Amino acid sequence: MKNFAVLGHKLEMLSSYSCNKLACFSQSFKAQIRSIFRVLLFHANPFYVQLVYFVMLSLLGYLALIFTKPRTTRPKDVDVFFTSVSATTVSSMSVVEMEVFSNTHLIILTILMLLGGEVFTSMLGLLFTKSKIIPKFHDHQIDSRIDVVNTKNHFPDSNADQIELGLATHSHLENEKPQIINYMDGMNNNNKYNSIRFLGYVVLGYLLVVHIGGSILVSLYFTLVPSARHVLEKKGIEIPTFAVFTTVSTFSNCGFVPTNENMIVFKNNSGLLLLLLPQVLLGNTLYPACLRFLIWILEKITKRVEFSYMLKNYKDMGYSHMLSSLRSFLLAITVLGFIVVQVTLFCAMEWKSEAMDGLTAYQKFVASIFQTMNSRHAGESVIDLSVISPAILVLFVVMMYLPPYTTFLPTTSDCEDSDSAKGIPNPRKTLVESLIFSQLSYLAMFIILICITEREKMKEDPLNFSVLNVIIEVISAYGNVGFSTGYSCKRRLKHEGDCKDAWSGFSGRWSTQGKFILITVMFFGRLKSFSTKHGKAWKLS
Repeated sequence: MKNFAVLGHKLEMLSSYSCNKLACFSQSFKAQIRSIFRVLLFHANPFYVQLVYFVMLSLLGYLALIFTKPRTTRPKDVDVFFTSVSATTVSSMSVVEMEVFSNTHLIILTILMLLGGEVFTSMLGLLFTKSKIIPKFHDHQIDSRIDVVNTKNHFPDSNADQIELGLATHSHLENEKPQIINYMDGMNNNNKYNSIRFLGYVVLGYLLVVHIGGSILVSLYFTLVPSARHVLEKKGIEIPTFAVFTTVSTFSNCGFVPTNENMIVFKNNSGLLLLLLPQVLLGNTLYPACLRFLIWILEKITKRVEFSYMLKNYKDMGYSHMLSSLRSFLLAITVLGFIVVQVTLFCAMEWKSEAMDGLTAYQKFVASIFQTMNSRHAGESVIDLSVISPAILVLFVVMMYLPPYTTFLPTTSDCEDSDSAKGIPNPRKTLVESLIFSQLSYLAMFIILICITEREKMKEDPLNFSVLNVIIEVISAYGNVGFSTGYSCKRRLKHEGDCKDAWSGFSGRWSTQGKFILITVMFFGRLKSFSTKHGKAWKLS
């Protein structure tokens, strides 16, 4: 029995030793994984980090869509992947009719649009920025160091005491000066860390309030307005699904709508259009101005140092959507100016056109505002673009090409920040960077490539496959807008074979090669912030 007891004790010790070894190995493995992850995340080029994020999200979305049963016939695999990329990059370029997708498909697309939206991805960027900053002094450390910089000890009140101390006091101050500087650096580091943390909470709250509030308002509208509710009942779309899907799509400036006709089927429902208009601005062109105004309100109410730090040190926040008060004001004025110009020209050209048939004067005005505001960059359509005059289409092309934060007047801070204004050469500028083309050059290349892949169709069907329609499709994909002239069987010169009109984008009639080129354009457009300064070495004069 004694031998068995000894053997049992040895086995217990061996088991305990093995468990400890496994625990140590597991902790070491997890630490190594975290270390590798931090190195890849914090030291890798942000462009590649975001590219991998959007590509992986598109692939996961494709797998989720392909293994989910559709409502009608299953689309081609390339069309499903195209739709997944379109939702992830918030481009809303459509190659299939939206009513093909089941309720589960719509939920998946909603998640993709939410995760790919600019506000959400910028919030993830804030989390990474905060992770890079390690507070130098924690709260209890700060309390213990207050005596080091106590002004009563270092800077006596009376002049007599200062004279009496003489050189001794001066020597004491010189010895304590590095500690004071370290302390102040630590305080500034803590202020920055806490401000970024609070900014993350503000962005999250902003995101939740707009989505929850918008979904509730849209649901109430369909509940109270029979004409709008009848459209969804006829199409078999649930009100909660439509409300959440459309709110997420509008705020993220994607432009997808669960109906085949997009918002054309609701062009008589001006109330619904007016509910969606603020979301178009809050999620894109006016987001920096609204965010700064919200932080200003919170600073006035709470009196917290973090909000004051954000407003005064907006450049140090590492958040590209935090702009100065002057830049935010100019941005708001520019957005309003673009809207006024577009609405004026649109009403002048299209007020009595076929696109406005059957609408009252009030409905025409609301539809005009909705259509023009969506050109930057939401992409929801309340009017068939194929019947709009070419002049307005060219105007939309210009609006789709402009970045969302375009300002009409240059600000002083912008001039001060540019290296060229200071005459300071950029040491990072290499020969390769100098040879990189501008964004407009790449768009011209993409248009040429698509004209090559679709050259046979452009010969046989020149009215549908016109160069202007191709340009609109490419610029729309680059701007992540989603505008499309579509395809009409009536415009075909040869009526040979079966042709069926479908509520899908013009790119739905393209070849597989052309669709993959447009997929590249959507990724390029979603990451265009990394290439806005390229092509500076190319001089045209």
